[in-house]
Amino acid sequence: MPARRIGILTGGGDVPGLNSVIKTVVYRATEIGCDVVGIRRGWEGLTHVNLDDVASRTRYILALNRDNTRTIDRTGGTYLHSSRTNPSMMKKLPPHLAAGSFPKTGNETAVTYDLSSQVLKNLEALRLDYLIAIGGDDTLSYAAKLHHMGLNIIAIPKTMDNDVRHTEYCIGFSTAISRATDAIQRQRTTIGSHERIGIFRIFGRDAGYTALYTAYVSSTRCCIPEHKFNLNKLLDLLIGDKRNNPSNYALVVLSEGAEWEGYRVAERGEADAYGHRKKANVGEDFAAEVGRILKEDTIVSDLTYDLRSGEADFVDKMVASTFAGMAVDCVEQGKSGLMMAISSGCYAAVDIPDPKLGPRKVDVSSMYNVERYRPTYANKIGLPIFLTRA
Repeated sequence: MPARRIGILTGGGDVPGLNSVIKTVVYRATEIGCDVVGIRRGWEGLTHVNLDDVASRTRYILALNRDNTRTIDRTGGTYLHSSRTNPSMMKKLPPHLAAGSFPKTGNETAVTYDLSSQVLKNLEALRLDYLIAIGGDDTLSYAAKLHHMGLNIIAIPKTMDNDVRHTEYCIGFSTAISRATDAIQRQRTTIGSHERIGIFRIFGRDAGYTALYTAYVSSTRCCIPEHKFNLNKLLDLLIGDKRNNPSNYALVVLSEGAEWEGYRVAERGEADAYGHRKKANVGEDFAAEVGRILKEDTIVSDLTYDLRSGEADFVDKMVASTFAGMAVDCVEQGKSGLMMAISSGCYAAVDIPDPKLGPRKVDVSSMYNVERYRPTYANKIGLPIFLTRA
C-alpha cells in the first residue's frame, strides 16, 4: 500500500537550510497525494507527547501544508523547533508515563530509560507511514535504531561540522563557511589596526572540516582535532606571519576540539542526551600561551552560534531542497533506511550510517599540511567539488 502520511522532524542544533527541507517535503508530498505531519522539538515530540491531551498534542504535533510552509524557507532556524533528546537514554520521563514500563539503559548512579517502544506507539497512533528525520550524527544515530526496529524512515544530514558518514556534504556547512570567512575578513581591519594575533574558534568538536575549509578560502593557519599541533612550532609560524605582514598581524583558526601536544581541552557542565559536555574555549587558552610565551597581544573571536543563525546561502538552499525532493522520491518508491547524500560529487541515496562508526574525520594525509598548519592545496584535479570523498 503506498504511503499516505509522512512525519518529519528536526533534531539537534539548528542550521540554515532546515526550513527549505521542510517546505520542499510538504510541496513534493502533496504532489503525490501524501499528508505531512510535523513533529515539533525533535525526538522529544515523540517521547513527550500525550496524544490524549489536547494541549500536549498542540505543543508537539503540527499538520503541515502549503499555506503554513509557503514562506518558511526565507528564514533560518527550524520551523518545527528542535531539541537534544535521545529516546534511548532518557534521564527523566514525561509526567504521563510510568517508569516501570520502560527498560533501564543507564547504571545504578545514572539511571536512564529507553522509550523506543513509546516512540513507535506514538508513530502508530499518528498513523504515519514514513518518518523523515533531519539531523547530525546524534539525531541520525537514533534514526538508524528505528530503522532496525522496522520503522520506515529516511534521513537527511545536517551539521555545520560536515562530519556525517557516507556523505561529502551536510546542510548548513556552506553557510557556516561563508559566515566565518566574512567575519574573518571584517576583523582583519581591527586586528591589523592594533597589530595583534587574531584567534578564531570555530565549530568542530571531533572533526576539523569547518576550520579547515574556512582557512582554505581565507588563507590562514588552522588547527584541527585530527592532529595535535606543536605549540612552539605554531607560535613560531604565527610570529613569522606577523613580521612578514606589512600590517603586522597574523591569524589562526582553531576547531573547538583542537589540541596541542600536552594540552587537553577541558569540558564543563552536565553531559547532554548523547554524552557530550560543553568544551572550554581553546581560543582563550591558546591566547594565554601567546601572551605568556610571545608577549604578544591577541584578539579572540568565538565563531560558533553566529554561524548557524539567519538565512541559508544558495548552496545550502539548493542542497536542502534537493535532499528533500530525493527523500520524497524514496518514500514514493517504498524505500527505507536510506540517507540523502552527496557521494563523489553526485546526489545519492545511501545507507543511514552505523552509529558505531562515529563522526567522519578529515583525512590528514591528503587534506592537511602538518608542517605548515594549513590546508593542502595541491593535487585537487579529479576530486569532487567539496574536495573529499564520502
